[in-house]
Amino acid sequence: MAIGDARNVIPQAVGWMVSVIVAIFVVALVLSSFTVVNPGNVGVIFNMWTGSLRAEPQGIVWRLPFVTSVQSYPIALRTYSMVKRSGEGSSTSDDSIDLPTREGQHIRQDISVTYNTSVEHAEEVFKSFRGADIEEIEGTFIRRTIITAAQNAAGQMSLTDIISDRRGDLQGAVRKQLIEDIEKMGFHLDKVNLGASHLPAAIEAQLQQKMAAQQQALQAEYELQKQTTLAKAKVAEAQGDADSTLVKAKAQSEANRLLQVTLNALLIQSKAIDKWDGALPHYNGGGALPFLQISESKK
Repeated sequence: MAIGDARNVIPQAVGWMVSVIVAIFVVALVLSSFTVVNPGNVGVIFNMWTGSLRAEPQGIVWRLPFVTSVQSYPIALRTYSMVKRSGEGSSTSDDSIDLPTREGQHIRQDISVTYNTSVEHAEEVFKSFRGADIEEIEGTFIRRTIITAAQNAAGQMSLTDIISDRRGDLQGAVRKQLIEDIEKMGFHLDKVNLGASHLPAAIEAQLQQKMAAQQQALQAEYELQKQTTLAKAKVAEAQGDADSTLVKAKAQSEANRLLQVTLNALLIQSKAIDKWDGALPHYNGGGALPFLQISESKK
């Protein structure tokens, strides 16, 4: 190859490389000029030059590279869970909340909060958290707010209330506080669910003993009621037998009385005649015919 030809090839190669770089830059620029907002989310477009914001629904959102950025927030319901069992909550480790009670005791409590935002409030969320993504918001603000609300509510209640009949009151108190705390930041609270309560071993043993004593007391009361019911049944049965005997005796006495009143000599004779077959005895000691007493007529 001649020296002149080599000199011509080098500028051509450089030009080709520049063209490739420019083409790659243009393609990258075009690709970065739009962002896909996934279903169930709203995109907030922030202009870094003017500071303006606008919210866009799910789909393809066009933007000016190096000038505008897009951040997505959930408009579909999203649940943040804090639970003891690994792998079931938003954290991979024990993330249940430590709750103090009015007596100064402590238990671990599972809890989950379901929330979202809307197209109308997405810009408010962006402003409140300076464009942070939802995972960062959950790990800081949402988490701390749930813990604070739950601990404040539990501190006003006894341990028995929290794990038994007033559990719904605790859930309601937490929900009320969270509504106030997160909705002013642009989120909407859907619901709060209290999961399992995890007691220290000592408290668990005390509760088991208490429940066993209560069960024994209930069993004793049941047996007493059973024996009382059986005794009442026997008394009622005896009373019924006595009443029945008395009624039978009164009926027999009344029958005897009526029989005595109606059983006179003529009636007896009439009944005897009704039963007589008309045959005379083979020997008669004299006197009147059997059953018949005929008085002699006066001459």
